[in-house]
Amino acid sequence: MVKPQPSLYPFGIRIDEPIGMLTDVIVALFCLYFFYDLNKRKIPGRAQLYLQYYFLVMGLATFLGGVTGHGFLYALGFGWKLPGWTFGIISVALLERSAIAHARPLLKTPFRKFFLALNLVELSAVLMITMNTLSFKWVGYHSVYGLFAIVTTFHGYTYYRTRDQGSLLILGAVVVTSIASIIFMYKLSIDTWFNSLDISHTLLGMAAFMMYLGAISLHKSE
Repeated sequence: MVKPQPSLYPFGIRIDEPIGMLTDVIVALFCLYFFYDLNKRKIPGRAQLYLQYYFLVMGLATFLGGVTGHGFLYALGFGWKLPGWTFGIISVALLERSAIAHARPLLKTPFRKFFLALNLVELSAVLMITMNTLSFKWVGYHSVYGLFAIVTTFHGYTYYRTRDQGSLLILGAVVVTSIASIIFMYKLSIDTWFNSLDISHTLLGMAAFMMYLGAISLHKSE
């Protein structure tokens, strides 16, 4: 069994789960760069716009998750996990809206409007429950629902109908994210200094890069 990762004390400042915090911050920087690059490219389409802001919000989620949720949680208290969780929930909702918007030409209007409305109801409900319970499990439930019931379904259908390489890349990113979740859930660690948290963060960084490649490869949907 891998031992817990010891704290580090650079300049006398205590940092818990230091590699977990570092990998979170690195993923955040990549996400913020992807947001900047997509904004600069100004790719038309609502699906691409939602993806652009997905990277911004995901960058904030992973940065806060690393700093307030891991590294300095001992000084801030458990409630400081909530900001990272909140941004994480919003980021998945943006990813869902992007998938629905991209499939728009292939969907009947009532069907599309139903899932867009459901997206807002689901987002509001999960945020309220998470804030009231301070339980990460609701963040997990929302991610599973968003990635598999919505993102995989809509991009899978789009790829089936159009062979859109952007949709295929996003589906690949979902697969990598699923592997990261399994590693985190079952605590599959390599070493004290590269444990399940660190591995899952590294894989999430790879998934973010695939998502970015998907964003710039999506066919114009509207």
